[in-house]
Amino acid sequence: MTTMSNPADAPAAAERPVAELSFEEARDELALVVQRLEQGALPLETALALWERGERLAAHCEQWLKGARERLEAARARAGSSADAEAAE
Repeated sequence: MTTMSNPADAPAAAERPVAELSFEEARDELALVVQRLEQGALPLETALALWERGERLAAHCEQWLKGARERLEAARARAGSSADAEAAE
């Protein structure tokens, strides 16, 4: 991932599609979006575009976390069923 020294310098056209981002990339970009919005002094259209991008990034992160949660639950279920099988022997 390319790190920007100043998030205000990031051109909107250079944004990668959210679906292509890893969890870490999406999380880091979301933090930059929040930082820019909190600083204020943005034109309304820019602020709205950032907000919309932030919403997409947040949803993408949530999907990653949901998938990770499901994988953990499946692993626990497998571990529990193999422990039950060993106890039955």
